[in-house]
Amino acid sequence: MKRLTIIRHAKSSWKDPLLEDFHRPLNRRGKQDAPRMGRLLREAGSSPDAILSSPARRAEATALAVAEEVGYSEKEIRWEEDVYGAEPRDLLRILRGLEDRLSHVYLVGHNPGLLDLINLLATVEIPALPTCGIAELEVDVERWAELDSGCGSLVRCLLPREAP
Repeated sequence: MKRLTIIRHAKSSWKDPLLEDFHRPLNRRGKQDAPRMGRLLREAGSSPDAILSSPARRAEATALAVAEEVGYSEKEIRWEEDVYGAEPRDLLRILRGLEDRLSHVYLVGHNPGLLDLINLLATVEIPALPTCGIAELEVDVERWAELDSGCGSLVRCLLPREAP
């Protein structure tokens, strides 16, 4: 059994219309939500063996804030370029390549790919994954290479608007 925690990047800024999408930073709300959601994960006893993240600026900032809150070394975060703009098949390819010694992995990225991945893997469908939303899945596999449609159960869904 493996655990996969899927985290959508926190709210980003659209302040500079000339800034490329990849380089958009977090806005004020995003800077508050990312560490707050990381604290929720820590309080829930969630502890990753690895964190994989899109290197896009908003995802990077989210991953760093969450890592700090859960006590994961920022130097160990794996920056996966293919997570940026990824579709579920791309994300599955990345996850299927993980080392089997990893039991619990955080994946920080973007919609619609993350929501589609959740709904592909889980036995229930969730309608949305808002910015800084978190879905934790327990996947019924012994090896990451076995990840496939319907192999996961939704353990919890944490949403910033419901967080204290």
